Amino acid sequence: MAPPGTFAVGEARFDDVIHAPMRLRICGLLRPVDRLDFAVLRDALEVSDASLSKHVKTLVAAGYVVSDKTASAERGDARRVMWLSLSPAGRAAFDGHLQALRDIAGAP
Repeated sequence: MAPPGTFAVGEARFDDVIHAPMRLRICGLLRPVDRLDFAVLRDALEVSDASLSKHVKTLVAAGYVVSDKTASAERGDARRVMWLSLSPAGRAAFDGHLQALRDIAGAP
């Protein structure tokens, strides 16, 4: 078994941080990709910038999401693009949370 706060690959573990519906959806959208633009994620979730920022901040504080701001060649102004991705710990926690939900539901 992995030490507290870490996750072994394939370990089922219910996670209160991820379980909140919006954060579960965020992790679900980030899981299959290397990174995703904040604006694309916001539009996919149909939420405001403020709402998404609040949930991303919680996931970043837990070490589950990494954010990176870069200049955009497509923009003529100084605004930067915020890229979001699941960290290795975030991927493990999300996968473990999904397995725990499957276990609760009695699914294989």
